[in-house]
Formats: sequence, C-alpha cells, structure tokens
Amino acid sequence: MRDSTFKSAFNDRTAKTFMGVLFGATLLVTVLNQLFPADSALHVSAYTVTLLGKYLCYALLALALDLVWGYCGILSLGHGAFFALGGYAMGMYLMRQIGDRGVYGNPELPDFMVFLNWSELPWYWHGFDQFWFAALMILLVPGLLAFVFGWLAFRSRVTGVYLSIITQALTYALMLAFFRNELGFGGNNGLTDFKDLLGFSLQSDTTRVGLLMATAVALAGAFVLCRWITGSKLGRVVLAVRDAESRARFVGYRTEHYKLWIFTLSAILAGIAGALYVPQVGIINPGEFSPLNSIELVVWVAVGGRATLYGAVIGAILVNYGKTVFTGIMPEAWLFALGGLFVAVTVFLPHGLVGLVSEKWDNIKSRFASGDKSPGSENAVEGDPS
Repeated sequence: MRDSTFKSAFNDRTAKTFMGVLFGATLLVTVLNQLFPADSALHVSAYTVTLLGKYLCYALLALALDLVWGYCGILSLGHGAFFALGGYAMGMYLMRQIGDRGVYGNPELPDFMVFLNWSELPWYWHGFDQFWFAALMILLVPGLLAFVFGWLAFRSRVTGVYLSIITQALTYALMLAFFRNELGFGGNNGLTDFKDLLGFSLQSDTTRVGLLMATAVALAGAFVLCRWITGSKLGRVVLAVRDAESRARFVGYRTEHYKLWIFTLSAILAGIAGALYVPQVGIINPGEFSPLNSIELVVWVAVGGRATLYGAVIGAILVNYGKTVFTGIMPEAWLFALGGLFVAVTVFLPHGLVGLVSEKWDNIKSRFASGDKSPGSENAVEGDPS
C-alpha cells in the first residue's frame, strides 16, 4: 500500500508537470551557459546561473514551511534558523577544505581563528574535513534542534501565536549567539572565502551549473516526498490536526506526535536548502538567522498559496525575483513594498496566486460544462419560427 501511494505521488500529474518545468528550465539554462560563448546573445551568464540556483534554494525552504504551515497549521517564524544551521554545517566543511591556501597559510585552522589567536581547532569542528560527516550534520543538527524544540512545545500544547513567537525567539537567540567571536563560527563576518567542493573549484562555471542541477534534483525530490506525505494516511491525519486538533485528539490520535514528525522533517528540508545555498552564494553569516528572513519566508508562501506545495515554490521565486529587481531600483523601499505585498495578499488573495488562478480556471470549466450561452443566442433560439 505504501509503495502504491508513493508511486501515485510520483506519477501525479501535478508532480509530473512540476518536475517537467523544473528540469526543463534547468536543462535550458545549462545548455545556454555551457554551449554558447559569452559574446552570444543566447549565452546565460554564470551570475544568472548562480541567481537561479539561489532562487531554487529559497523554493526548497518555502516548500519546507508550506508542509508544516499549510498542511499542519504550525506558523513557524523560525525556519530561517534551520536554514542557517544547514548552511553553517556546509560552510564548516568548505572552510576545512581551504587548508593552507588561506591568508595565513595554516593547514588546520581557518583564517578567522588564526586572526583571533586560537591555538587549536575546537572539538565541534573535528570531522568536518569529511564530506559524509558534514552531510550527516546538515541533516542531524537542524532535525535534532527541531525535535527537541517541538517535543517541548507540542507536549506542552503551545499553539497559535504563542508558538510563532517562541519560534521567532529561537532564531533570534541563535543569531545573537553566532555573532559572538568566542563561539568559533566567525562572528559577524561568518564563514567565507571558500575554494572548492569535493575537489571542484567553486569559481568554475561547470561547478556552478552542477550546483544548480543538484539543487533542482533536491527540490524535485522534496516535492515528491511532500506530495506522498500529504496524500497518505499520515497526511490526512495531519490535515485533521490542522482543522480540528481537539477532535483529532478526542478520537484517539496523539496529535503532538504527528506535529513533531512533520516539524522535524520540515526542519531537515530547510537545512538541506541552506547547505545548497552556501556554496552558491559563497558566504554564511549570522544575518541568515535574522527573524526578518523567516518573516519574508512566510510572505513567499502566502503569495504563492499555502497548502499547495507548488504555490510555495512559485511564491518564493516570484518574490525573490521581485526583490532582486526592486532593490536595484529603490533598495531603501523594499521592506515597505514587502509589507504592502503581504497586506494585499492577506486582504485580496487569501489563497495566494495559485488559489486565484485555480478559481478562475474552475469558473471557466464550469461554464463550458454547463453549456452556458449568451443572452442574445438564447433569444434567437426562442424566437426561431422553426
């Protein structure tokens, strides 16, 4: 039964369409970047490739939030923390790969530790010279934090706005902690000056394209996984918890277990998004923990349409593209535009852009199905002497 459910999620028309558009766009960008010279009108620059890769990382992060907010009703204002933790885990691996190519030439210590007169590598940095260990930490650290936090919060039946405030406090506390130099994560400068990943130079166009493709594969895999979960019995119970938690608890479901499971999985997906983000942008710093980033994430999902999965992806890409354009024209006005966008969506598009399009499409189909005729044509038929 589980295999058939997973196959149905993979063969779902929406999933097929989503993956077709995603891989089609990725393949097109790859071909235009690799096969056309820089002076060609069809050439796609390495900057555009990196920008698209960043958008896909944000889309994966939005997908993670939509799973927990749209389907489970948990409005998390701290998912930026899980994103940043995954990014720091990847950043630590990339820093260890620099070796003696740093400014100070120390084969063991990163440059910022040498500058701060650290004598030895902290214990929690050991193991990050191996990719498999870093990959494990990318999954384990955000997942473990979400599990502990969720177990305490859901067990105490903290819900609604109180839970949202606590998640925001969590990411703010982590931001303040990571700003401290003595914590050993680079302070306010963070981790940067990365050289290579798995032996491939991060400055190479081929590597950038490879990272874009890896991000697209991760996003497609996460989408199929989320479709499978939301279409399974577990997903139906989670929807019941979202819509009427007290009733679900009354009929015998341990609702806190379902919420904890979804919340932890969502945090792991956010950590993967952060890990893919760092080698493409070339830096990770405590600013990624900012509560404002988590609030922006909520706006992405709301604009696209929550509880749809693909709506969250669309919202993330559209809003961040708008941010790229708008901040280049009027950077000081972006936050006002973002706030206005959120208010407009809340008032006029409660189901987001996807909900609006779906509603219009349903109206068109219903008209065709009912054989709707114009008033003029009806009168002509009634007055026909034949």
